[in-house]
Amino acid sequence: MVHLTHNTNYRFMKIIVSISFFVLGLFSAFSQINNVTEQFLLPSSLKESSGVIVFNNKLITHNDSGGENKLYEIDMMTEQITRIITISNAVNVDWEDITQDDTSIYVGDIGNNNGNRTDLKIYKINKTDYINRTNVTAETIAFEYADQTNTISNPNNTIWDAEALVSIDANNLILFTKNWVDGVTKAYTIPKTSNLLDPYSVNPQLTTLNSGGLITGGTYNNATGKLYLVGYNNVLQPFVWASEDFNTDTIFSGTNTQTVLSSLAQEQVEAIAFVDENSYLVTSESFSISVGPITVSDDAKLISFSTNDDLLSITSFANENAIVLYPNPVNHILKVEGSEIVFIEIFDTKLTKIYSGNAKSIDVSAFTEGIYIVKIHLKSNRVRVKKFIKK
Repeated sequence: MVHLTHNTNYRFMKIIVSISFFVLGLFSAFSQINNVTEQFLLPSSLKESSGVIVFNNKLITHNDSGGENKLYEIDMMTEQITRIITISNAVNVDWEDITQDDTSIYVGDIGNNNGNRTDLKIYKINKTDYINRTNVTAETIAFEYADQTNTISNPNNTIWDAEALVSIDANNLILFTKNWVDGVTKAYTIPKTSNLLDPYSVNPQLTTLNSGGLITGGTYNNATGKLYLVGYNNVLQPFVWASEDFNTDTIFSGTNTQTVLSSLAQEQVEAIAFVDENSYLVTSESFSISVGPITVSDDAKLISFSTNDDLLSITSFANENAIVLYPNPVNHILKVEGSEIVFIEIFDTKLTKIYSGNAKSIDVSAFTEGIYIVKIHLKSNRVRVKKFIKK
């Protein structure tokens, strides 16, 4: 969460005249990000959405400081909150990101706009508990920065803030700082083991990133081995950093490429999650800035983009990709083949669900003529979307 100050407003007014130049500036030619699209406005209760993951084909998010100790599931078809999960032993001091691995969900209470917090922590939730309950108890991973020399309050002028947290492997999380002073982002490795009474003292990795702004969210895609970080500059121009070919203990040691999301203009982007190897979702927070008679404002929303990344191993995903629908067009029985399929949903072009089940032979003879969308859920919790024509 960013608290906009008079100085921020002054910078906004001063720089806004050159925004067109910045939008078309350095790095844009190297973009591998495509199809940037505003999907829908987030529900009003999530106007300060600050972290996001996709799990069980639902969007899971939370608010930041001042919000409740709750996670919200959003159905991406209906755009509505369908489930709320309370973390009973947690307090939302400043929740800023959420990440996951095969067994757990991690919520980062890591926001530190003033640079003076001594109670930084990460809440670890068992996925089985999450699925089966609406009130869960979390383990706590406490930490402190080993290189922080003082905790003097310095609002929006500190290097000890953080809003991005990713799961990098089975044993560790990586936190990325939001540097208000000069935009240099540090990475800190944090073990996944709970330790409430003895906080980890974490040291920065040797490599850093000159982000050119404020880093506000992150996601690590195991399918491609790429890290994606989102953020924005001092005129709320959003950008994405892609990092690849790195060692996990020196995360910025490989190739780091920035893409300015110029089609979005001003957005206070706050979080990013991968859906599959080439699909990503970004949430933005509502904001309003007044500079004299001029007010710039926007609502919280969900944004998507795609990439052209390669899988780390084509073989490991071969079964998932080998999904076939036939005949297409179809009159009576639609066949769906693939060894990793768990269940299937079919929607019409108005996104009304008209079938849900696990049959591999589906009678569509009663469907009206037209195009239909098939959402195929896989054992890996991934989703494939295909289309067929009913004639």
